[in-house]
Amino acid sequence: MLLALDETAVGEWCRTAVAALSEARARLDDLNVFPVPDGDTGTNLLLTAQAALAAVEQESGRTTEPVWSVLARGAVLGARGNSGTILAQLMRGMADQLAGQSPADGPAFAAALQKAADTAYGAVADPEEGTFLTVARGAAETAVGCVAGGRTELADVVTAAADGARSALESTPDQLAALREAGVVDAGGAGLCAVLDALVTTVTGVEPARPPLARRTPAGHRHTHRHDDVDAPHQPPPGPGSEVQYLLADADEAAVARLQERLAGLGDSLVVVGVDTPTGREWNVHVHVSDVGAAIEAGIEAGRPYRISVTPLAPVPPPAPVAGLRAVVAVVPGEGLAELFAGEGVRVVVCGADGVTEDDVLDEIVASAAEEVVVLPNDPALAPAAGRAAARARELGRDVGVVPTRSPVQGLAAIAVGDPERRFGDDVIAMAEAAAATRWAEVTVAEQEALTSAGRCQPGDVLGLAEGDVVVIGADHAAVACELLDRLLSAGGEMATLLVGADEALGDAVCAHLSAVHPTIEVLRYAGGPGTAPLQVGVE
Repeated sequence: MLLALDETAVGEWCRTAVAALSEARARLDDLNVFPVPDGDTGTNLLLTAQAALAAVEQESGRTTEPVWSVLARGAVLGARGNSGTILAQLMRGMADQLAGQSPADGPAFAAALQKAADTAYGAVADPEEGTFLTVARGAAETAVGCVAGGRTELADVVTAAADGARSALESTPDQLAALREAGVVDAGGAGLCAVLDALVTTVTGVEPARPPLARRTPAGHRHTHRHDDVDAPHQPPPGPGSEVQYLLADADEAAVARLQERLAGLGDSLVVVGVDTPTGREWNVHVHVSDVGAAIEAGIEAGRPYRISVTPLAPVPPPAPVAGLRAVVAVVPGEGLAELFAGEGVRVVVCGADGVTEDDVLDEIVASAAEEVVVLPNDPALAPAAGRAAARARELGRDVGVVPTRSPVQGLAAIAVGDPERRFGDDVIAMAEAAAATRWAEVTVAEQEALTSAGRCQPGDVLGLAEGDVVVIGADHAAVACELLDRLLSAGGEMATLLVGADEALGDAVCAHLSAVHPTIEVLRYAGGPGTAPLQVGVE
């Protein structure tokens, strides 16, 4: 259990918060109804926290600047959306109090959180209760009260802050009509609760147990859509409107004050947050307006706006499914395989360095406009995300089946037997049977020392994996690949599918070996391309 937040602990909190927001992202997006129901609060909070973490990790070991300052700068310059910008302001407010000081104990953290909450209210042009700000204030006041009551240990204070935030969050529907009518708590405040729970986990080593956040209908209340704004004075201006956000450099405090005044007259949800950078002070400007040009011109008059983004506030409804249209969506680990699958008429989601989320898969399902969709995760680790995306797509009127392919070669086998003329359920079963009948293997390189089923491997060793288990360890790609194929084919088989990575010579060597040792085996060879495993194999 930590007694104070030192530099290492702050970095760990940031990492834990990113993980928590990543896990909660979809739920937070679903809760988002205020200030506009554009379903992106969870996404914006995650992107903001990721920007803060990236700054911390980039500067780790390279600077003597306090980690609080680095964290705040990364958050402010990378803040996205209304809630993300307010989260960045909270981080900056805490940095103002804690950067360059001794590691924060309980009283120091409580005082910094109170100051941060106060400054966050000041950063918002027209603060509203029942929002992110309310939850931040609830957290701060409870933390300060904990210290005043004689409980000054850091674990007690951060736990009190997280509990206070959760209590304030539960009260937000009573304070804001938009939340009450939708039967939800404030999405931004819920995100802050996740961040503070991550702090509790960092300090105590125990993740707080919380009931799940979900939409709810108050007793005796029926969901309706209001057509007046008696209870919603903070709603966006009439018309579709847009969210405008940019960073502002080469300005001074007086120019920024004039900018805030002008933007307040143009629109709504105005948040302006400043932070010191190595080249001078910069501001993150966020506002909802009907006149995008005027908002940008105001920034030009104040200084030098850059990284300008304009996003329509009115959510774009997903296309209605086309009756009888069927599509296949596959997750693939690289552009080379993306071209291969796309050539088979499949819609692809490329799994990059940051992986793939259920939102990525859902977006591709919806974009297909098909009434019936088959999803191929092509990796056992991605099957849960594919399943969640399928469940959400069904709520949108799609009939979605997930074929549990564990490798791209199994995905190719499934595609080969797909028949849009078959009944959808029968087609999914046939594709699943074809995938299951395909034994899969791959050649890869060990990144660290480990004890495997085939013995101990060292970094740089070439590994041959069959169905996910290491069965061959060697020093030469071709030798390992040939032995791996011999083992697979010893159990029988009529056809071998090869996905060859960037090393075409490896593909040549394997094909020559199959021709000489297993001449009756039909061989299909495809180029996987850079970024994929050196060799992936399917045997049917």
